[in-house]
Amino acid sequence: MDINNQIALVTGANRGIGRQFVLELLDRGVSRVYATARRTETLDFDDNRVVPVRLDLLDHESVVTAAATASDVTLVVNNAGISTGASLITGDLTEIRREMDTHFWGTLDVIREFTPTLAVNGGGAIVNVLSALSWFAAPSSGSYSAAKAAEWNMTNGVRLELSSQGTFVQGVLLGAADTDIAAGYDGPKIDPREVPRRSLDGLVDGSIEVIVDEWTAMVKASLAGDPAAFYTQMRELLGAG
Repeated sequence: MDINNQIALVTGANRGIGRQFVLELLDRGVSRVYATARRTETLDFDDNRVVPVRLDLLDHESVVTAAATASDVTLVVNNAGISTGASLITGDLTEIRREMDTHFWGTLDVIREFTPTLAVNGGGAIVNVLSALSWFAAPSSGSYSAAKAAEWNMTNGVRLELSSQGTFVQGVLLGAADTDIAAGYDGPKIDPREVPRRSLDGLVDGSIEVIVDEWTAMVKASLAGDPAAFYTQMRELLGAG
């Protein structure tokens, strides 16, 4: 995919990785970016190619309206997400459901509503920003990990289903980035600008899955082995012995 002159939509564009996607797309010469957020007043871009759009993954009507507004889109970046820290055993089920509703059902809702638009506009591409936690769980990440695992395999599923209309689907996986959502994490964090850079380079190269950092590459490699070895190593890294 040639990024130049594409028309993109980015969810969760008001901060973190989503904001960096908007800035990187502008740097690479897109014609327009629909920057979405639950509250459009939180969007602050000094470029007339940016169109603020309200989109809440938990509000189906807002997704429908966004798809009608952005009817010329050729690239959809699904970045919006939350992290509640809810425990699967003792956590509030409402919070656990909210994670799944956001990452799985909300992202799928966006894909379903924009599928006809992408088909009409020549196929285009979808980018889903995932996580290394799609492949493992860590303390205080149980519900987030489960939701991201569902989103990861949903990404694989829609890739197969949308191939017939020429829509390219990419999954982007990373560990911790230096954003608000990882503010309470004390481990190493990557520069969030690296995520759109690697993703968009991957679109140019035709990469269906982009691994952003070494930690995520290590997690992926561990999937072929005994999970006990990986979780032992993780406990040691976390200082749990």
